[in-house]
Amino acid sequence: MACILHIETSTNVCSVAVSLDGECIFHKEDFSGPNHAATLGGYVREAVSFTDSHAIPFDAVAVSCGPGSYTGLRIGVSLAKGMCYGRALRLISVPTLDLMCVPLLLGEKVEEGALLCPMLDARRMEVYAEVVDRGLRKVQETKAQVVDADTYKEFLDKGKVYFFGNGSDKCRDIISHENAVFVPDVHPLAKNMMPLAEQRYMREEFEDVAYFEPFYLKDFVAIKPKKMI
Repeated sequence: MACILHIETSTNVCSVAVSLDGECIFHKEDFSGPNHAATLGGYVREAVSFTDSHAIPFDAVAVSCGPGSYTGLRIGVSLAKGMCYGRALRLISVPTLDLMCVPLLLGEKVEEGALLCPMLDARRMEVYAEVVDRGLRKVQETKAQVVDADTYKEFLDKGKVYFFGNGSDKCRDIISHENAVFVPDVHPLAKNMMPLAEQRYMREEFEDVAYFEPFYLKDFVAIKPKKMI
């Protein structure tokens, strides 16, 4: 295992965590944002001070790689790169939507055969979402969509689909299928990055620090519902 610094800034929430051998030994979270520019540096300094005081060297930095806020991701990735350069650490990227699934898979009872649909809010009725199974295998790739009653019907007709994230709030009154389950208050948080970051560390799936760029919300083009002829 390893000691990994985790940074998450893809939404209004700013969070930092440190994991050691699969256990969370430090975490700080700010839900009052977006205050990333003012908050993140202080949180990282606290994390570094904590590990240094316990003589625990970092092995890698994990950062949420989007989709997400352009400004938030730039701040998080820039600081992560700075840590990697300054301390000669490896860089790990964790997809934001996959990260959002972790608390459900670890805490909520997701029934056999159910699908997960993490959503990030965008303009009007747009969301940035993916559909995955309980093993985080992609059933529908990440994309921007304008949601209507039939957007996820092909999946809902086959079984339960769990919708969550800040994009799901505006879909509650639109997706009324009996198999739709809405889970409130699910945010991408640094402390939930641990299992995904550790998998990538063990597989040596590292990013090139010099050239790595996150996936911004602006990188996706919204897919609008087809009009009936």
